Amino acid sequence: MKLYRFFAIAIVWIAFSHPIQAQQLNTDMDSTVTTSGQVTIKGVPVKYTATTGKLPVWDEKGKIIAGLFFTYYERTGIADRSKRPLVISFNGGPGSASVWMHIAYTGPKILAIDDEGYPVQPYGIKDNPNSILDVADIVYVNPVNTGYSRAIDEMDDKTKAKNFFGVKQDIEYLATWINTFVTRYDRWTSPKFLIGESYGTPRVSGLSLELQNSHWMYLNGVILVSPTDLGIERGTVPEAANFLPYYTAAAWFHKKLPSDLQSKDLVDVLPEVEKYTIDELTPAISKGGFLPEAERKEVAARIARYTGLSEKVVLEHNLRIPKTFFWKELLRDEGFNIGRLDSRYLGIDKEATGSRPDYAAELTSWLHSFTPAMNYYAKNHLKYETDLKYNMFGPVRPWDRSNNTTGYDLRQAMAQNPYLNVLVQAGYYDGGTDYFNSKYNLWQMDPSGKLRDRMDWKGYRSGHMMYLRKEDLKTANDDLREFISKSLPAEGVPAQYRRTN
Repeated sequence: MKLYRFFAIAIVWIAFSHPIQAQQLNTDMDSTVTTSGQVTIKGVPVKYTATTGKLPVWDEKGKIIAGLFFTYYERTGIADRSKRPLVISFNGGPGSASVWMHIAYTGPKILAIDDEGYPVQPYGIKDNPNSILDVADIVYVNPVNTGYSRAIDEMDDKTKAKNFFGVKQDIEYLATWINTFVTRYDRWTSPKFLIGESYGTPRVSGLSLELQNSHWMYLNGVILVSPTDLGIERGTVPEAANFLPYYTAAAWFHKKLPSDLQSKDLVDVLPEVEKYTIDELTPAISKGGFLPEAERKEVAARIARYTGLSEKVVLEHNLRIPKTFFWKELLRDEGFNIGRLDSRYLGIDKEATGSRPDYAAELTSWLHSFTPAMNYYAKNHLKYETDLKYNMFGPVRPWDRSNNTTGYDLRQAMAQNPYLNVLVQAGYYDGGTDYFNSKYNLWQMDPSGKLRDRMDWKGYRSGHMMYLRKEDLKTANDDLREFISKSLPAEGVPAQYRRTN
């Protein structure tokens, strides 16, 4: 009896002497689960496997320092993957999970939302008849602290920031991870594409050069969805002037323009405003306080005409309308503000006064529909079991934004790689990363103009996540298909520049 009691006590002591280890959530840094599915795309059934889980980030000594959560969709029945494109997908933030494009844009399943992108209940997912899985395999990658991705537990916050949280750090470790993924899943011979949204655009722009120079991995295409400034300097004058075409688009949507403009289609109005912005507004703002008074009033009248704001408030802001003020002011007399990332969305503030909205109406709407859907999808469809919290937005601050040369890195990668093409996709109603500045990026990225034939730009009648609108979901995915096809060289065509004489 005494011996039995001794063993019983010993077992209890062992069980409770290491409670932290027994309850640790963040342990599996290299494990996956695979499921299978089918989706009908363009009327054709497409069977696929979905591999979900974590793949390690290794340090230079071969030690695991993090595990990145990913989902890899691979079409089944493909005999030769050397001709099968691979699309590597990132979202932004920084600190944002890959959920947005995963379950709303390019993947085989999308949110159950209405045709304009607003939440509906019951929450859930449905088949995506527009997915690009018919023409390419896709891997969705979550950087450290996004989704279920985490650094190892023994790493302190300072070391995490040093390794992961910054423009250069982000690019360097993700390039290493991509190398691991491509090697493990045997995709070295496949044509490769990167797609990034929002902050994901400097990420994939920088990765294009880092993959070439440090991993000798050459891409066929880079897709920039709602791009940031990519580290390309604007200067105070273009920074102020370039917002005008976006203001016009938002005002047109809310029917705040003069009748002669409002009666035209949006894409017929915008070229006039873009030309005015470049030819007249930019030089006028350049003169600052030395702009003659008569000319100042004339410019104010034009800005008012193109924005739906009053000449009075335009003059009060010295012809430079802050975006935050525009979002508050445009519908102030109706008791609404408009969304930052998608100005079709309406919000209600506590007070009509003030110079900025109380909250981001569009982002709260998106989190409303995406969060339950992703948690449900990961557990019930992808069969990934964990008690970790899925970070829609994870802690990655402070983020080191120094040395951001990503736009110029992309140009350099294109110059070094004649196969590499670029596609930009932008929503006209996006006020966070506005469409006109995404054009400006391309103009400034390659001042020689020698790469312009390998750069495409597409605009959509929605906002930052243009794919939430049903009509644009179809169009944008079709544009991706066309771009992927165009970026695949004909068999035997070398990556080579040729003299014309």
